[in-house]
Amino acid sequence: MKALIVIALVVIVGALASAGVLMLRGKHDPGRADTRMARALAVRVGLSIALFLFILLSWRMGWIQPGGLPLSR
Repeated sequence: MKALIVIALVVIVGALASAGVLMLRGKHDPGRADTRMARALAVRVGLSIALFLFILLSWRMGWIQPGGLPLSR
């Protein structure tokens, strides 16, 4: 379960990096680069929401348990 969450986070960061690269290199073809950058950011937002809902569902189903911080030493 933890591996799936880590993979999803890596994909989200990859989509963010892709949008950043498209933003920096999109000066040659502004129209096409803008739509690709917007699509990459939309994918990132969609994946972030899906990951949040998956973690929430996993917690409700009992697949993962919150660890929390220890209250005493």
